[in-house]
Amino acid sequence: MTSLTGSAETYRTLFETMDEGFCIIEFFDGPHGPLSDYIHVEANPAYERHAGIPNVVGQKLREMVPDEADGWVELYGGVLHTGKPIRFQRELEKTGHYLDVSSFRVGPFENRQVAVLFKDITDRIRAERALRDLNETLEARVAQALAEREEVETALRQAQKMEAVGQLTGGLAHDFNNLLAGISGAFEMIGVRLAQGRAGDVEKYLAAGQGATRRAAALTHRLLAFSRRQTLSPKSTVINRLLGDFSELVRRTVGPQIEVQTVAASGLWPTLVDANQLENALLNLCINARDAMPHGGKITIETANRWLDDRTARDHGLTAGQYVTVCTSDTGAGIDKAILDRVFDPFFTTKPIGQGTGLGLSMVYGFARQSNGHVRIYSEPGEGTMVCIYLPRHRGEEEDDVAPTGEAMVAADAGEIVLVIDDEPSVRMLVADSLGDLGYHCLEAGDGPTGLRILESKTRVDLLVTDVGLPGGLNGRQVADAARALRPDLKILFVTGYAENAVLNHGHIEHGMEVLTKPFAVDELRRRVATLLQAE
Repeated sequence: MTSLTGSAETYRTLFETMDEGFCIIEFFDGPHGPLSDYIHVEANPAYERHAGIPNVVGQKLREMVPDEADGWVELYGGVLHTGKPIRFQRELEKTGHYLDVSSFRVGPFENRQVAVLFKDITDRIRAERALRDLNETLEARVAQALAEREEVETALRQAQKMEAVGQLTGGLAHDFNNLLAGISGAFEMIGVRLAQGRAGDVEKYLAAGQGATRRAAALTHRLLAFSRRQTLSPKSTVINRLLGDFSELVRRTVGPQIEVQTVAASGLWPTLVDANQLENALLNLCINARDAMPHGGKITIETANRWLDDRTARDHGLTAGQYVTVCTSDTGAGIDKAILDRVFDPFFTTKPIGQGTGLGLSMVYGFARQSNGHVRIYSEPGEGTMVCIYLPRHRGEEEDDVAPTGEAMVAADAGEIVLVIDDEPSVRMLVADSLGDLGYHCLEAGDGPTGLRILESKTRVDLLVTDVGLPGGLNGRQVADAARALRPDLKILFVTGYAENAVLNHGHIEHGMEVLTKPFAVDELRRRVATLLQAE
């Protein structure tokens, strides 16, 4: 008897003090059918804490939770009938508690009793749901963050391009005034000499005017390359080919108090690079160098071939292999080592407020990384600064943009017809007359709809030469697309005042199409026309 009493006390102590909720339920027959309800015959104090229902002993299931009763009867009824324990998680909807439940039968089936052991896991379930919701929205939020970052980076790139343009404005205005004076003066002197009957001097003034025009065109193209919002295509390039014209641009930008020197390595390898973006990056470096030498100094632009082994490549953040480097160095004040690691950070600048955005070096870094290269900076206070752009060697051939000589020009085949669409009469006249001298027959139109009507007719047209920006509701690209739908093999030469990249499908032109930028040389126009018409 004493042993039984002790066991009962032990059981009761455990029953009263255990942390998990515990109860024994007993099934009975009810209005809903045999064994369709149960009553709580025992429950420990923890039951209320975990389930949220007080004084449960003596309460019937269908009176406690009528809307949920069928589900609980099905679960515990299965335990009663099979004698197999179960474990599951379920929400007690009446109280909003999520329960982790274990259940087993007490004694034989005839007793109709089932024991239930459970604990409240509401906090854990809510945390898991919150994490799941977080994960489900994470992809969308990451995509949004990346889109916002791209928008900011685009704005930063444009801001830096415009800052570079601003640095150029003063020098360019001076140069353009000189060039325009040379062009207008040449025309005036040609008129004077023709009126005087002194035709022998005309050639001299023609040469002077043409030279000034070419220099003005070069300046215009370079300015547009810096300011327009577009992604330019990389090409296989030997950087040494750029240094001549670029060094002149730098000299005009930095002023006469700065000496500009170029050191071009012999046998320089080609690299796959966007020449305009490279020049933009180098110009920013040269502007920084100029600002570091307010009392004058020297800028050196140097190219070299470099072969990086595994260790050196790791130190440079690159993969081992062959690289082309282009470095700018100055004799300025240098940069303190304490801030050297921060110079590529966006908006970081050592310049006074209002004299720099802190975007220049970060843009150079971004350009180098987008070109599968890197950029390194070396500096000592009082000794100057060197910035080197590393670009991978390109194994392909350099893409040569040099036009063939006049002797290589092939005359037009008999009967070849060119349709010229341009809203500027002087340009139409220039194109038609220059091609007519080679034997082509030219048709002319002043706007897109007029040109398209010719293309829709049965008139033979072998080549379409069209300005991109046209009046009349149809631009040059739209005319070309409509023409290709009617005449799939039609060759097309776009002529534009600047690279209208968006209109030209962001540079994605099709086979049999080329782009010629105004102002252009007559020989270049003739070469492009001949090349297109002779191509298969």
